[in-house]
Amino acid sequence: MSNKRRELLQTGLAMTAGLLAQGQTSAQGVGGNGSATAAPSTAAYGAANLGLGVTKQLGEFLSSFKYEDVSAPALHEAKRAVLDWVGCALAGSQHPTPQILISSFKQMGSFAAATVLGQKSGLKLSLLDAAVANGQMGHVLDFDDTHLGGVILHTSTATLPALFALGEARKASGQALMLAMVAAFEAGIRTGQAMPRHHHGGWHLTGTLGTVAASAGSAKLLGLDAQQTIYALGIGCTQAAGMQQNRGSDCKSLHAGKSAYHGVLASMLASNGFNSSTEILDGSLGFVRIYSSTQNLPALTADLGKSWLITGNGYKPYACGVVLHPLIDAAIEVSRKAKVAASEVATLEITVHPDVIRITGVDAPGSGLMSKFSANHAGAVAFIDQAGGIVQFSNERARDPAVQALRKRVQIKSSYALRLDQAGAKITTQAGVVVEATIEHATGTVANPISDKDLEKKFLGNASPTLGATQAAAVAKQIWALEQMADVGDLVRLCG
Repeated sequence: MSNKRRELLQTGLAMTAGLLAQGQTSAQGVGGNGSATAAPSTAAYGAANLGLGVTKQLGEFLSSFKYEDVSAPALHEAKRAVLDWVGCALAGSQHPTPQILISSFKQMGSFAAATVLGQKSGLKLSLLDAAVANGQMGHVLDFDDTHLGGVILHTSTATLPALFALGEARKASGQALMLAMVAAFEAGIRTGQAMPRHHHGGWHLTGTLGTVAASAGSAKLLGLDAQQTIYALGIGCTQAAGMQQNRGSDCKSLHAGKSAYHGVLASMLASNGFNSSTEILDGSLGFVRIYSSTQNLPALTADLGKSWLITGNGYKPYACGVVLHPLIDAAIEVSRKAKVAASEVATLEITVHPDVIRITGVDAPGSGLMSKFSANHAGAVAFIDQAGGIVQFSNERARDPAVQALRKRVQIKSSYALRLDQAGAKITTQAGVVVEATIEHATGTVANPISDKDLEKKFLGNASPTLGATQAAAVAKQIWALEQMADVGDLVRLCG
């Protein structure tokens, strides 16, 4: 051995010994007088069982509840969620971002097994690839449903692409699809509620909690038993990822697709005997502990089966980050009351909950995707157009001189006195006239819900450009009667 190699080896061994010594000191701890304290139990060293049984209890519940156990409002909400997501996916099906993804899958080779929505050519990709593509389509416009029950989660777009792929392959019934959606919401939202600081850590919840939801929903669709469901949760959780840093880029909507991918893979592996930790959520190095600096473990199992979290789902009237919706409502309302041109506005002051600014801090977006996370843009374009649809968050509107000019006169202020679904707007005109508007509950939230009629109107507006009005209406009719469907593959292919 050369002297140089011997020196490197000795240095490496010394560093390793130092790290081990530090670990031992940390594990032993130091008392108030500087003496070493007794070593903790072996559970502190890693993934040894804590015996809390929380993951086990949740997995047993998810695998055991039946269609007749679920409340009528929860089952109806499952249909609403399917209707809304399918429309959003069809609206996003021609967007350049998922088209790049689809082209890349074709280049790499993909076994034709599951339908890709909105492609008109009957395109099929593998179960995994189709789940990614459909998931990205459903989220790319930021028009998809959002749960606000203490957790900002796009559950449907993380889950339904997995259920569509597996459901088409297994000829699952409509009732099975609805049950799987209910299970997905229970797992995803409860996990999020158990980790209060998860979002503050920079994680994009649709990529992380979305994986938990998709894994639970996929396990339910495949009819996995309790042990297999627990394994599916573990297999899913160990894959979960997605960073908020990627807001405004092609990657954000990829997170939704990858969650669906993880759900398909986790459930299929678990069904074939692949295992995982049985304490993946509550273990000492479990998901809830390492993805959040604080925990609320009781939320994972509190009142299981007594209420259904899917009933707290919200639906977007506007194609952007959901925290901007009260702001848009306020800007539209003050615009209608003032009846002045944007050029006559000296200042447009909008007050929101502080989290709106934390989540949407893009002052001068240069693209449609970036504008979906700009409070300045949302306020300006909503005031000018009195709308907040797909067009208002396009590249063209983000770069429009009139919108950019008003954006500079928008002043965003924050107040903890407001809830996340509240906002206030005040304009001062060049002539000194002041007009104000207040929004108590944003449109589409549980406290101010979108009716079935308006939700179908949104769906038809999203789906008709791709499918045509007649076929879009036929899809809506099938979804409203989902509990009668023998094979969800019929629905999936109708959307292809």
